[in-house]
Amino acid sequence: MKIIVDAMGGDNAPEAIVRGALMAAEEFKVDIVLTGDGERILGVLSDMGKRELPAGVEITHASEVIGMEDDPATAVRLKKDSSMAVGLRMLRDGEADAMVSAGSTGALLSGATLVTKRIRGVRRACLAPFIPNGNGGTLIADVGANADCSPEYLMQFAYMGAYYVESVLGIPDPRVGLLNIGTEDTKGGELQKEAFKLLNGAKARGDLNFIGNVEASAVMNGVCDVLVCDGFSGNVLLKCIEGTGRFIFRNLKEILMKNARSKLAAALVKDDLMRMKTMLDPSEVGGTAMLGISKPVIKAHGSSNDYAIRSAVKQAIATVKSGVCADIQDNVKRMTLPREGNG
Repeated sequence: MKIIVDAMGGDNAPEAIVRGALMAAEEFKVDIVLTGDGERILGVLSDMGKRELPAGVEITHASEVIGMEDDPATAVRLKKDSSMAVGLRMLRDGEADAMVSAGSTGALLSGATLVTKRIRGVRRACLAPFIPNGNGGTLIADVGANADCSPEYLMQFAYMGAYYVESVLGIPDPRVGLLNIGTEDTKGGELQKEAFKLLNGAKARGDLNFIGNVEASAVMNGVCDVLVCDGFSGNVLLKCIEGTGRFIFRNLKEILMKNARSKLAAALVKDDLMRMKTMLDPSEVGGTAMLGISKPVIKAHGSSNDYAIRSAVKQAIATVKSGVCADIQDNVKRMTLPREGNG
């Protein structure tokens, strides 16, 4: 298996990206293609004490870099020799099995859609991160790729999220919930009401294990395995969860370090606190799957360190092995509403 890694994408590129990619190559015995400035990549290897490329690792030179200041909608088209664009073309042309990038989310989504292409019949690709919670975790689809959605988009997010959770994460018959302001069937605006009808229809056909509306306060209790929402709402929810987690840990640290007695208490629960911190650490997951793209594309966090990149490559490997892209392709008809003139 071969994984493309955008060596120039992210706040800590290329150092953390190259280190993380090499870490993954050694640990998971997978071939890696680093796209980006060959001289800078070799410089990182030299700093690591490596005089030559490790076995299974290669460099594909790219002279340009897509930055956060570039227009996401046109960046890949205008910077055709960027590390991201080169990687996406290689993925499209079958030169590798998956791609990982910590670069601009908008540019990667736009590039993946235009270059690697969506699966035919999928209306919009979505960003679907997996967040740990009180019952293992929940996949949220979407968290920012599509601020404005139609009911059909949400129905497709539900199908794609369910296939991903079952195939990649090994959760059978995943519970699908619709983010809403209440659990009653009639809650929400027109988008939520119409999406509810479509998801209920999918449940009646035996396609989805739809459990109904889910309030934001219940998400971290693990009431569903897949949470469906428009990208605006999902992004707000995700960032609220992240901010609350940082707030709690910051204040908990202040409390536990306050005096000798609290420090003693901290020592007694240190292992449990570390397990909890590890569970909530984004570096453990590594990245966010772009569901609906014809081949696996994993978006790593912009501030990813080397371990996060290693984890993103691990996620890419699992996605390839699962065959989830083929699952979506094979089942796209059942998640597509008929168009006028098409019966």
